[in-house]
Amino acid sequence: MCDPGHYFPLAKAAEEAGFDGLTIPDSICYPQEASSKYPYNADGSREFLESVPFVESLIAVAAMAAVTERIRFSTFVYKLAVRQAAVVAKQVQGIQALSGNRFDFGIGISPWAEDFAVCGVPWEKRGKRFDEQIAILRGLESGEFFGHQGEMLQMPANKMCPAPTAPTPLLIGGHAEPALKRAAKLGDGWMCAGADMEELQRYLNRIADLRKEYGTQDKPFRIFTTGQNAFTEAGIEELEQIGVTDVVIGFRNLYAMEADKTLEEKIGMLQWYASTFIKH
Repeated sequence: MCDPGHYFPLAKAAEEAGFDGLTIPDSICYPQEASSKYPYNADGSREFLESVPFVESLIAVAAMAAVTERIRFSTFVYKLAVRQAAVVAKQVQGIQALSGNRFDFGIGISPWAEDFAVCGVPWEKRGKRFDEQIAILRGLESGEFFGHQGEMLQMPANKMCPAPTAPTPLLIGGHAEPALKRAAKLGDGWMCAGADMEELQRYLNRIADLRKEYGTQDKPFRIFTTGQNAFTEAGIEELEQIGVTDVVIGFRNLYAMEADKTLEEKIGMLQWYASTFIKH
């Protein structure tokens, strides 16, 4: 969500400062006319996205991985539901092969019907389609022949090469009950786009209950959340105590349409945070 010329120096600076990863947002386009509401800010408006530069997420990840060595990348979150699953699988496998498995794939369903219309994908039954897309992503990573014959999607058996040497973590975004169920049942983690501590605790309690119900409670599971509480030691400790594994630090309020900072200011802020809070 910034000047594309900032991507490479920011990735390098974050790696040098000791951050574990960078998260990349995803946006297809900004429609001229829209009736859908954005569920993750106070008023549901989406004006903060107009004329904001978005490099396509997987292209951005691949490019930044090429200029770094250690730092991980994640999408937060990639609107898989409006894309072709097999094509996305091939792109992700390429990223893993070239980056040394440094990509965590955060995926979700776009809240905007307009994204589906632009991409020529039906809005109806999007949740069922998304579940089948997850099955296709996982199946095509095996390196063996894999086909899919589902209610929503059909794909003849095929195999892709090079297959990743380790499964790609699939982190599910969304706050609605179906998203929490999907994360608990099918995901390797859950991504929270924003919640106060009381809300976050309720979400995590619900996911814990669902994981017991689905028998997935013993699988490794990551919790990503935005970092409004992570600017004090006490806040970081509280997030750890309730089960958060990854906190995404943001240095400006995008929803308030704050002006973008200079590259030097951005690097200075991430270096300040690292020197203050990251334990090397």
